[in-house]
Amino acid sequence: MPIQYYIYLCLALFSIGVIGVLTRRNAIVVFMCIELMLNAVNLLLVAFSKMFHGYALAQNATSTTGIDAQIFVFFIMVVAAAEVSVGLAIIVMMYRNTHSVDINFLNRLKN
Repeated sequence: MPIQYYIYLCLALFSIGVIGVLTRRNAIVVFMCIELMLNAVNLLLVAFSKMFHGYALAQNATSTTGIDAQIFVFFIMVVAAAEVSVGLAIIVMMYRNTHSVDINFLNRLKN
């Protein structure tokens, strides 16, 4: 499968995520859009990793070039999971204080 298909798919997913972050006011939807953007980047990293691994294998059958990005994607997913757990805890505390998950009410948390 050509790399252009992956690039177009990742561009579409990332654009949907950016539009969702900029237009939505629900904190849970904003977190889902941030995760969509992270997964679009992860998909593109894996696609480029596989492409460069294929090029490296064509030149040397024992090469491991291009696999490093897949390990990097794993660590990005671990950090994203930690981010979501902290973010959801903040959203739960915000809901307990304001009875809303609207991000415009975050100014009330200053007091």
